[in-house]
Amino acid sequence: MKAALVVVLFAVSAFAQDQAAATAAEAACGPKEVKFDAKQDVAQHPTPQAEAGKALVYVVQNLGEVQCTGCALTKVGLDGAWVGATQGSSYIYFPAEPGERHICVNWQSRLEWRSRSLALENFTAEAGHIYYFRIRLSISRSIYSFDLDPVSSDEGKLLVASSAFSVSHPKK
Repeated sequence: MKAALVVVLFAVSAFAQDQAAATAAEAACGPKEVKFDAKQDVAQHPTPQAEAGKALVYVVQNLGEVQCTGCALTKVGLDGAWVGATQGSSYIYFPAEPGERHICVNWQSRLEWRSRSLALENFTAEAGHIYYFRIRLSISRSIYSFDLDPVSSDEGKLLVASSAFSVSHPKK
């Protein structure tokens, strides 16, 4: 009986530690209840430079071979606040203060299991620098893989040039 109690206490303790770690990691995301509307705007293709004293961050969603219409709306968060969303193969950009920054991307879907898909990345922003990140969604035999990776400036410029601009706003 004592052995069983010890096992249960260790299991509860391990679960609490895992929950605390997951909660800390998800702090880069915005509030879960916030939803976005997003669409591609092929009429505009902005490529701004970094504001004085700030870095500029591009996040490009590259669906590659994944063929879907109206799918893959992905919310993008920085340091605990949502900054926008991508729809399909598209990009957004936003300024970032210098220092350590944490990015979160979260797939927004009506299907709860898809909405749990998120990816995280951190970087140290320097004023005047431009950073590029790529969101990739892969589907193989109904298994979804959702990734966020930093890419070189050369790869980032190519991704931006070959993607639509995403216009988004929180749903009211």
